[in-house]
Amino acid sequence: MEGAHVPGEATSPEPPRQHVPVLAGRVTALLAPALATPGAVLVDATLGRAGHARALLDACPGMVLIGIDADTDAIKAARELLAPYAGRVRLVHARFDQIPAVVGAADTIMGLLFDLGVSSPQLDEPERGFAYAADAPLDMRMDRGAARTAADIVNGYPAAQLARVLRKYGEERFAARIADAVVRERARAPITSTLRLSAIVKDAIPAATRRTGGNPAKRTFQALRIEVNDELGTLRRALPSAVGLLAVGGRVVVLAYHSLEDRIVKQELARLSADQTPPGLPVPAAAAAPQFRPLTRGAERPDSEEVAANPRAASARLRAAERIRPAA
Repeated sequence: MEGAHVPGEATSPEPPRQHVPVLAGRVTALLAPALATPGAVLVDATLGRAGHARALLDACPGMVLIGIDADTDAIKAARELLAPYAGRVRLVHARFDQIPAVVGAADTIMGLLFDLGVSSPQLDEPERGFAYAADAPLDMRMDRGAARTAADIVNGYPAAQLARVLRKYGEERFAARIADAVVRERARAPITSTLRLSAIVKDAIPAATRRTGGNPAKRTFQALRIEVNDELGTLRRALPSAVGLLAVGGRVVVLAYHSLEDRIVKQELARLSADQTPPGLPVPAAAAAPQFRPLTRGAERPDSEEVAANPRAASARLRAAERIRPAA
């Protein structure tokens, strides 16, 4: 796509910047007890710029990291950032629904971390097309090797299908109006830039609504990003298969940033932490006993101090659980 970088190509000659990961202290406190044994493996399913990974490698000197990311830029940056821990780190370019294929049969997985959604570096690089405040090609691919871009969806989906995406993944109440406006505008000329799409969305929404709730394109961009990267489908596939790899005593921590992905996490951890004995049996079935126990009560949120220092943390929801018996 015009304006996009070649996969793996550096976006800047500067070294990768370190950023402050969301709820780093709480993530470390939850995972560290499971990673105290020398050789214990942590799978960081969404490595990003390795902020959580560095904190855990420091806190758990015997831990081994398998870091996974769909973004080749993230893998390249993390390789530099994690150079001091090179003997304890394996980095893999993959989607996190490929974790079972990535993890070796001999690895004893004691920790599993998902930090979902778009990363700060992806938002901060305008050419990636995730942000609606800067002009860039409509891309939004986390994996630049993937075939489909946001422009393909915006210019190719019929109005009804586009409206469904905006309604389902963006919870956009004006989805039909926006979709109809997009179809009209793309008939004049293909929609290829973030600012043009933002302007179309803004014009399609009633003026009274535009005056509140921040940028009116926010929900549309979220919906397109989720559709481009199949984020919810990937999470639904990945979470059950990944937690299935955890050894007894192993822990999973998930950071979600909107209600759609948090609902998937909540339901899966609740299922694993519930007794599955069929109704009517006089005693609980041992094979149906809970496999996990919750480590958090509901979803934990960042405190006001963290949000003030890092506004992008405001929407974070953290859930965690520990395996208490082997899978049946």
